[in-house]
Amino acid sequence: MNIDAQSQDSFPDVSFVIAAYNARETIGRAIDSALAQVGVSVEVIVIDDCSSDGTAELVRYYGDPRVKLIEMVSNGGPSVARNTGFAAATGRWIAVLDSDDEVKKNRSAAMIACASRLEADIVVDNLDVVKPGEPVVTMFPERELQHRPSLTLAEFIDSNVIFKSTFNFGYMKPMFSRAFLTVHGLRFDESLRIGEDYLLLASALASGGRCAVEPSVGYVYHIREGSISRVLEPRHVSAMIDADRGFVETFPLDAKARRAQERRSRSLVEAGAFLSLVSEIKRRSLAGCLKVAIAHPGALRHLKMPIAARLRRVIGSATRPAKASS
Repeated sequence: MNIDAQSQDSFPDVSFVIAAYNARETIGRAIDSALAQVGVSVEVIVIDDCSSDGTAELVRYYGDPRVKLIEMVSNGGPSVARNTGFAAATGRWIAVLDSDDEVKKNRSAAMIACASRLEADIVVDNLDVVKPGEPVVTMFPERELQHRPSLTLAEFIDSNVIFKSTFNFGYMKPMFSRAFLTVHGLRFDESLRIGEDYLLLASALASGGRCAVEPSVGYVYHIREGSISRVLEPRHVSAMIDADRGFVETFPLDAKARRAQERRSRSLVEAGAFLSLVSEIKRRSLAGCLKVAIAHPGALRHLKMPIAARLRRVIGSATRPAKASS
């Protein structure tokens, strides 16, 4: 074996990238689940985004050489932290793991095998949703995913149309080939605080990446009491609209993807108008309500559903519910 081959063999199969902000209570569970992966070698890169609760101290003395800590000098938000982790990763695959979630022990091996069968650059899987005091819910019917061996750009965009009743592939937590990300210069958009996960996967698909679908549950998504620490506001939707505009300008889309993008763009405008309308209602501003209604009459139809329920639909469609915000 030559020196280059030996060097390649020393790289781990998977780099888990965990952005952490005041996550001392849950970070151990996330790290332990990554280290417990069966049949693959791993490294765990924790990027502490200026926590004040001792998260960095816990990770620093974790006692496992596979765990690496990067301490940010200033709070930059999840996208900046994850991009820092991406730059430090050495694994053949990169997996993003939220600091309050966990992965099942066979996840990485199953996903890599699935990607290998399809010669894919990206792979997604099913996930369980855990809420305190409630039964565990599997997000996607396994049978549905078994009939969908791969995920196209058009399908991914279409599932992320706001207010659409179908399940949202944006909730999936992909693993990416590190080489593919590097060749195409793909990273999280650091201007976004909400919707950055969607844009990265959409950009990877638009760059020609093939995305395999592993139907089994490998990711466990925890929703804690009071965990929605960010409120989706019109400015967030405006930022997503701007990001989508840049996406369309950057990548040529085929006819199906273009039509899906047009539906998503219209839905984002409508979602922003609806959030503005709700804001005016809360302010009891009749003039403000009229102004929004005249400019965006479609926003009125969403008032047929209770506002709280419709807001949950908007947040759930736009992005995974915000949790440990940094």
